[in-house]
Amino acid sequence: MRFRHPDGSTVHLAYCTNVHPAETLDGVLAQLRDHCEPVRRRLGRDRLGIGLWLAKDAAHTLIRDPDALRLLRTELTQRRLEVVTLNGFPYEGFGAEEVKYRVYKPDWADPERLRYTADLARLLSALMPADVREGSISTLPLAWRTAHDHRSTHAAHTALVSLAEYLDAMERSTGRSIRIGLEPEPGCLVETTADAIGPLVDVGNKRIGVCVDTCHLATSFEDPGTALGALQAAGIPVVKAQLSAALHAQAPYLPEVREALAAFDEPRFLHQTRVRTKDGLRGTDDLGEALRLGGLPVTAPWRAHFHVPLHAVPTPPLTATLPVLRDCLTRLVGGPMARTHHLEVETYTWQALPPSLRPADRAGLIDGIAAELAFARDLLTDLGLKELP
Repeated sequence: MRFRHPDGSTVHLAYCTNVHPAETLDGVLAQLRDHCEPVRRRLGRDRLGIGLWLAKDAAHTLIRDPDALRLLRTELTQRRLEVVTLNGFPYEGFGAEEVKYRVYKPDWADPERLRYTADLARLLSALMPADVREGSISTLPLAWRTAHDHRSTHAAHTALVSLAEYLDAMERSTGRSIRIGLEPEPGCLVETTADAIGPLVDVGNKRIGVCVDTCHLATSFEDPGTALGALQAAGIPVVKAQLSAALHAQAPYLPEVREALAAFDEPRFLHQTRVRTKDGLRGTDDLGEALRLGGLPVTAPWRAHFHVPLHAVPTPPLTATLPVLRDCLTRLVGGPMARTHHLEVETYTWQALPPSLRPADRAGLIDGIAAELAFARDLLTDLGLKELP
């Protein structure tokens, strides 16, 4: 979906396909047929933006086989789907029964992360519509926090510098600019937007910036104005933004609140949980740890990294961090100039929701994704953006 910003630029809205992950090219093609095109039709749109997730095996197939790449381009065109952004955070296995800490491997100290991301940049350049010159890729925020020493930090920095140089050369040869956004996430080496400034200033290249995920921002109790202001002051670009909402529990000391939260404690993904105290931010790696007696203080609100559908806030006593999303979006595209042009709805947790909230079938998932995109569309038009055909 495309929107005209008051400054005359085009803002792209997509939804991320890691919600129905596939490891192979055949699986990606099935996604386009079974989910992406039906979502476009449900919305009544002539074209739909998707943020592709290409797992390692699918990406390698497309890099090695020009016919496979032509097939994917043809499928996108025929199904009237367009790609200007990729999700390069998960490497493989995102549909496994247990993902948890595996999603942070390989990290940026491992040469394979650089190879994979460079491959994604080549593929994105080939997949973008003819009238689009800038693409974006979100990626791992360096590493999970316990995985890095000084040697690893140096290796990650060297990899990012090499990637920036590669992207410079690629633009010179293709005429297309691809930018990479580190996606701060609770528990990672780059946990907050503030944590991203040092590593990215050192890279010294506008090719590498930040992907602002509004669920992660809210989970860490970051103030959007402060966070985005600091990035702007440091000259760090917001390459893309992922529109998502976290769980918010106002009174975690109440038994009914803890019972409601426990329904979201599931075995596939990590749901980092945070509380802001007078002594600073405290947290656990997962929601279950927080719920155990003494896991976290219960005298202040909790937020959990669980991407809840934008249009369907949890029933009381829980709620979602939609005010943070709205504030962040207003600051990014609600002003006289757009600070980013790539927006992506990324609710990958549909099948991890409590059973009563989970889609019963494919049609239910299609309805849900379409409703989220319609919700995001309304947020943008309320900010003065005009939806384009």
